[in-house]
Amino acid sequence: MNLRDIHTPVLLERCIELLAPALHADNAVVVDATLGMGGHSEALLERFPNIRLVGLDRDRDALRIAGERLAPFKERVTLVHTVYDGIAEAIADLGMPKVDGVLFDLGVSSLQLDEADRGFAYSQDAPLDMRMDQSQGITAADVLATYGEGDLRRIFERYGEEKLAGRYARAIIASRTQQPLVRSGALVKILHDATPAALQHSGHPAKRVFQALRIEVNAELAAVEAAIPAAMSVLGVGGRIVVMSYQSLEDRLVKRVFAGAVRSTTPPGLPVELAEHAPKFKLLVKGAELASEKERAENPRATPVRLRAAERVRPAL
Repeated sequence: MNLRDIHTPVLLERCIELLAPALHADNAVVVDATLGMGGHSEALLERFPNIRLVGLDRDRDALRIAGERLAPFKERVTLVHTVYDGIAEAIADLGMPKVDGVLFDLGVSSLQLDEADRGFAYSQDAPLDMRMDQSQGITAADVLATYGEGDLRRIFERYGEEKLAGRYARAIIASRTQQPLVRSGALVKILHDATPAALQHSGHPAKRVFQALRIEVNAELAAVEAAIPAAMSVLGVGGRIVVMSYQSLEDRLVKRVFAGAVRSTTPPGLPVELAEHAPKFKLLVKGAELASEKERAENPRATPVRLRAAERVRPAL
């Protein structure tokens, strides 16, 4: 299996361009906080023969596959099984006081989408698992079997921004009284049947519900909310962080953390900036960058991406 043929990393050249100024020193350390199948990591190791790379992933299958892909660079690579909000602990455990670059490619990975039996894709019938780490935690089937109507509606609204959340929650509750809901194909049928005819052609009815279930099962937003500040805390001066998000909920969290990091906390009215209150970071891109039309055509998974990046300009006090 040639991973280069089946896995095209999103915004690869742009990520490398943004991280490059921080990675030229000997033994510079870059953390791929969402290793996946290792596409971004492989390119960074090839382009920067001086760097050390730490790859994090909660998915043991991803760590195994990426480990095989990165085997030619094994002397410069350390892989860690952890959720990305464990970045600070992982770096500390490795005895690294600071790092020079951090990359986040959030959301579900190509590996998880492409393996039908993981249950992430609504286009394929499979067990309703959706765990990124299959060694622990509740499955999507568990959520659908045990959550009340109000809780199902809440997660569909909050994590899927689904306007028909209440209708879908009621349909699921009604269905599960007849038989357990354990496969994605059955869930898709329930959602399709519960969608008013007038809305049948306004996007796949399962898309937002599957997103919401995945986020709930993996506690993704809580992990993102903790991980971005943690990653910024381990960056040395001149270190850079690049974050790619694929849905608005993630991107809003990243935007908020970055905005706080580049804001001065000097009390208003003072004639000079106080060093201890000066911004610790500067933004490297204006707003959120999108993939070009060319990249979206060549790699459809880049279509929803929003990229943000920042650089540490002052040490943490």
